[in-house]
This record gives sequence, structure tokens and C-alpha cells, in this order.
Amino acid sequence: MSTYAIGDVQGCARTLDALIETIGPGPDDRIWFCGDLVNRGPDSRGVLERVRALGPRAVAVLGNHDLRLLACAEGLLVPREKDTLRDVLEAPDGDACVQWLAHRPLVHEEGEDLLLHAGLLPAWTLEDVRTGAAAAQERLRGPGRRALLQRLVERKPVDAPPRDEDEWAEIFARVVTNLRVVDAHGRPDFRWTVPPDELPADRFPWYDAPGRRPLGRRIVCGHWAAQGVVRRPDLVALDSACVWGGTLTALRLEDGRLFSTALQDDVAPWVRIHARNAPRTDLAAHRSDDAPHPGSDPDQKSV
Repeated sequence: MSTYAIGDVQGCARTLDALIETIGPGPDDRIWFCGDLVNRGPDSRGVLERVRALGPRAVAVLGNHDLRLLACAEGLLVPREKDTLRDVLEAPDGDACVQWLAHRPLVHEEGEDLLLHAGLLPAWTLEDVRTGAAAAQERLRGPGRRALLQRLVERKPVDAPPRDEDEWAEIFARVVTNLRVVDAHGRPDFRWTVPPDELPADRFPWYDAPGRRPLGRRIVCGHWAAQGVVRRPDLVALDSACVWGGTLTALRLEDGRLFSTALQDDVAPWVRIHARNAPRTDLAAHRSDDAPHPGSDPDQKSV
């Protein structure tokens, strides 16, 4: 039995089909998804349908775009023109899709691997990760969902220790679905989406932050399209900018073999324009407060 981890699908159902065909998983093989199943690509509902059909063979963690769908379903946000979430929200089984998504974990821990969407603060211990995930997931799966999503929509600064469990759940959910970069003190700086080698000297990828506590786990994640695929003993990052015209990537956890397929879906014109304007070999982003660019999404600092 093998386990395959797949990067950000973002509504690209045809590309997911092509990657699964390339992998050729057996009936007992499992597939992990690094979050952001939905949005930007043309078939968010189709992606959810495919992953739900895998049943217990699939493990999918929540990403920032998935939380955005949940916030729209709660009426806390209205889908923007460039969101591709209405096919889920308006579908006959839309409520079932939303409920299924809300019950996905923010973190999945199995053996020596830790699956999550974006990143972790360098000061966090493994116990912090476990308690933060539990607090946020309890709220998303129950009557506290709307209140937590409202807090995330408000995008309060993450610059002080949490005062209570509700604030802890908010901070954890925001960080684990959005983080790329921290400052020299380990504080999150959500403005940056550039590749790591384009960061200023006082900004660091979260996983290379000074004084970061070792967790004793290999982290499997996505989210940072401009960074591309990263493989090292303590980290596997798998967002290869599929929806921006890149590829959808999978990694077999047991032996590290990579699988990928080029974008197969017809993405929206604004995505095609920005993808066409980027070098094919370097899907570099600009600052998140600049114009959108492949791998850069200024509106997605949180849900």
C-alpha cells in the first residue's frame, strides 16, 4: 500500500483526473491532498465530487480557499468575480459538499508525517499544533463555525499570544492555512508571496526561521506556488502552480517519487493572462500588495 500526496488542485478537475491516471494508484493506495481543493479553476464541485468519492482512501486538509468557500456558504462573504465557488454553492448537493468540507482536518498527523496546507509558527511545539488544530476543528465542525469564520474574515493581526481558546483557534486556523513568511522574531508576515530567494534579509520562509523548534515530523504542505516543489528531510512542499498554468504534482511518501501533469483545465481569462505573462521556468510572484501574478494572490491573505 502506498500513499500519494497531491498539491493544490484549486478546482482543476480534469488535471486531477490526468494526474490520478499518471499515478495509477492501486485499490488500497491512499491519496493525501494538501488543501485548496477549490477556487480559481473551473470545476470546484467536480474536484469535491472526486475526492469525496475516494471515501476513506482520501485525506484532505483545509486550505485558505476551502475556508473561503465555507465563509461564503455562511453568508459572511460574497464570491468575487474571480472566485469559482458558485458551482458548489448553487449545486443541488451544495450543502452536503460544504458539510463534508467543514469536517476535513486542518492538520493530519500520521506516523512521522504532518500534513497541512501552509505553515506553522517557529515557536510552536508539536503539542501546540495538536491543541490548535483540535480547537479550530471543533469549531468548524460544530455550532462555533460561523463565529470562527467571522473572526477569520476580519483578519485581525497575529501579533500577541491568544487570550482565550476562541482566539487560539482563530490564530491557528489563519496561520496553518496562510503562512509563508516570518520575521526575525518568528512573527508572521502575510504580505509576502515571492520565492524564498527574493525575500529581504529580515524575512524568512517559515520553515527556515531562526530558532524554529524541531517537531520531529516531516511536514507535507502546499500553498506557496511561487516557491514550487521543495523536498528535504523535514519538508515536502507540493504547490507547483497548477491553476496558474504550471503542473499538478504528487509525491509518493514511501520512496519520494514525483509525479506531475500539466494543466488540463480551461482556466478563466484573467488567470491565463497572468500565467502567460510569467516566465514558464520561474513562476515568481510579486509582493502580495502588488498586481496579481502567478503564485501571488493579494486577496487571499486569509479567507
